[in-house]
Amino acid sequence: MIQIFSTGGTIDKVYYDANSEFEVGHSILPELLSESNIHEGYRIRELLRKDSLEMDETDRQQILEAVKACDSERVVITHGTDTMAETAAVLTQVPDKTIVLTGAMQPARMRRTDAVFNIGFAWSSVQLLPPGVYIAMNGEVFEAGSVRKNLKAQRFERA
Repeated sequence: MIQIFSTGGTIDKVYYDANSEFEVGHSILPELLSESNIHEGYRIRELLRKDSLEMDETDRQQILEAVKACDSERVVITHGTDTMAETAAVLTQVPDKTIVLTGAMQPARMRRTDAVFNIGFAWSSVQLLPPGVYIAMNGEVFEAGSVRKNLKAQRFERA
């Protein structure tokens, strides 16, 4: 059984016309998994509903404790891309589990999003990778501690 934790981020953002801005909304994970033809073998638990720029060390500790406490050896975490690498670094404290963080550069509710691909890619990665902490984005897997987000290029790259 794969444990999936949602923490918010762009993948779950919704456009609120009255405010003319995006905000993190309810998780769209069940829809994304279904669209990826993934229908069983997982549990979903929402931990946070935050933009990753708003996350602090208390939030990262909450994620860490949830991962430590879950009985699954394979964990996927949806997370905002701006501080995904920082959370991945904190999660290196968890031995003997395969932990894959993923997210999206564009909200999943938008027509042109990388969310569906990234969820499917993370799903495959968590099943194939050895224990450790990884970021799986846009067809590449990076080990925690050796990755950064390139804001200008809007992609992840080796640090």
